[in-house]
Amino acid sequence: MLYIIGLGLGDERDITLRGLDAVRKCEKVYIEAYTSLLSFGLSTDGLSTLEKLYGKPIILADREMVEEKVDHILSEARGSDVGFLVVGDPFGATTHTDLVVRAKTLGVDIKVVHNASVMNAIGICGLQLYRYGETVSIPFFTETWRPDSFYEKIRRNRSLGLHTLCLLDIRVKEPTLESLCRGRKQYEPPRFMTINTAIEQLLEVEQKHGESAYGEDTDCVGFARLGSEDQMIVAGTMRELRMVDFGKPLHCLVIVGKTHPVEEEMLQFYKFRSENSEQKGNGIV
Repeated sequence: MLYIIGLGLGDERDITLRGLDAVRKCEKVYIEAYTSLLSFGLSTDGLSTLEKLYGKPIILADREMVEEKVDHILSEARGSDVGFLVVGDPFGATTHTDLVVRAKTLGVDIKVVHNASVMNAIGICGLQLYRYGETVSIPFFTETWRPDSFYEKIRRNRSLGLHTLCLLDIRVKEPTLESLCRGRKQYEPPRFMTINTAIEQLLEVEQKHGESAYGEDTDCVGFARLGSEDQMIVAGTMRELRMVDFGKPLHCLVIVGKTHPVEEEMLQFYKFRSENSEQKGNGIV
């Protein structure tokens, strides 16, 4: 049996009781380590904290293992209980859908244990979840690669009055271009996009297209470390949020569409304060 278990967004205590029961019955436990991370996942003792709670060792599954060597994990799950831990909810990333498809194709039994994810936790800011359009991803720009397919999706959402969740790039264990050319992998240091960088790139793309999908005066909500004890939420224009130090990752951004009076009332609790650009936000935990 392959158990795919959501861990939630905060720390090791966010696993559900059902998820914890599943972990404890598994002979082997893997944790997916590149589409997201728990709030403590940047610390050196993050993994040992999980292992202490679960009472067993955990194997780190990086991108290479999940996308290229997953058949080994599935083979193990044919003859024993194997756990695959995912930050947030198991189906918050397309990689995990692919894992389920491959498991079912091979005849491996699966059980899924759901949990909170960024897709529903953003509701804390007061913007109603059913008023969101298509979610977009904002990748890091390079000198030679500046993709902007997200622009049309944002423009379409805003033309319908819908909010847009922007998921910001996470680059963990990414091989360098030079090492790929040499055929011997060396990896870039981990990078996590900030809200500030995302806004700079969004404005660059708007300047390029010039269709007024959004601009410096467009209302947004910035989230940092959503679901953790020190989460930070700030509502303001793109111009204002560029001035805010949101601190440690992970960050995400919502571009606000047409708002209902109740949404506007809730957003007031998180409004940007110009007298303090390093505000800590009103994180309701």
